[in-house]
Amino acid sequence: MIDLHSHILPNIDDGARSIEDTIAIAENSVSAGVTHMMCTPHINLGTFDNTPETISAAFNLAVAAIKKADIPLKLAFASEVRLCPEILVLTKQNKLPFLGAWQGKQALLLELPHSHIPPGAENLIKWLLSNNIQPVIPHPERNREIIADYPKARWLKQLGCIFQVTAGAFVNRFSDAVFDTVWRMQQDKLITYVASDTHNIKMRPNDMKDAYNAVVAKVDQNLADAWFIEIPNVITQEITWQ
Repeated sequence: MIDLHSHILPNIDDGARSIEDTIAIAENSVSAGVTHMMCTPHINLGTFDNTPETISAAFNLAVAAIKKADIPLKLAFASEVRLCPEILVLTKQNKLPFLGAWQGKQALLLELPHSHIPPGAENLIKWLLSNNIQPVIPHPERNREIIADYPKARWLKQLGCIFQVTAGAFVNRFSDAVFDTVWRMQQDKLITYVASDTHNIKMRPNDMKDAYNAVVAKVDQNLADAWFIEIPNVITQEITWQ
């Protein structure tokens, strides 16, 4: 499987705290059936002020350690960017690492706060699309405004966003409300692909295998293959894995 959302890079955000954590997450992810993993540390201005340079440095450490440990996991990096007005400037300065591409546009993992959809989100989404950037909204099923007002998910999709949901949502790692929302999104065909959003091996392990099996059991293997393998492969077909 190809996992396009992880916090495996060491000591750069709220994910891996050390290179030992990185190794543990890599081993856990391989055991969950993942062969390729996109490292997507937060860019959240004022909290995690990452740049392509800081991400690249942590990425090189992770690649070297995983190769030394002989773990069969290929890596590439992008970022999970918190929605903010500064994205316009960061885009113009070429300081946003992209996931790959979707239907001719560069794919940007654009994070909403867990609590709400911020004012101005619509204008920013439209601006990104007009500048050849595809907003990919991670974990919409965990956004409390979407949980409380489900049509907001359809509204974001109609604006042109695509959705990456979290593997753990399908196995009820978070809450009954998140579980119900992600399966409702499946029924409404709002989901584009699934990723782990793994942060550590205890509270936020890699649930890709369990989620894949849950989708196979409840829907079918064709959908599971599309979400966990085929669509992530399309997005990253021009990416060089290390």
